[in-house]
Amino acid sequence: MNRLPTLSTVEIAADRVVLRKLRAADRDGIIELQTDAEVWAHLGGPQPREAIERRLDEISLDNTTASPDSFVVADRATDDFLGTVELKRRAAELPGHVTEDGGELELGYVMRRASWGTGLAFEAATAVLRTAAAELPDQPVLIVTQTANERSLRLAARLGFRPVSTFEQYGAEQTLGVAALHSFRT
Repeated sequence: MNRLPTLSTVEIAADRVVLRKLRAADRDGIIELQTDAEVWAHLGGPQPREAIERRLDEISLDNTTASPDSFVVADRATDDFLGTVELKRRAAELPGHVTEDGGELELGYVMRRASWGTGLAFEAATAVLRTAAAELPDQPVLIVTQTANERSLRLAARLGFRPVSTFEQYGAEQTLGVAALHSFRT
């Protein structure tokens, strides 16, 4: 497969959020996010706090969002940790693709419950998609969400993703949505 580039940008500013790399001050927020049962209800369940702390210590906090396709979502005014957003390549061995070889860009996000319903996930996702549209060649972008996660499906539709199929993964039906990267150009 011809590997297309990923984002080179390390910080993206939007109206109310900034997408940036993880900082030491974000540690408690990332632990809260990863251990929140309600946040992870449609994502395979929360992880034990000790496991998250151990993993953060093993990989070092700096490496948590070191890849060019992974960002912390922070409040632009206060720099408080709100969640994470990523635009990475979907592994070819996973189900849910729209190209024969796989490896399409895939949008993913997880936000703290306090941010739900505020439009911040939409703003963060839009910012990363617009940045990618300005940097990368046109290509399909995927979003995969558990079909039971109505909130996430509404956000995907609001962003412009259209559902194209469903499949089973992680013991639940998943919905695959797709959008053309160029549709996010401003």
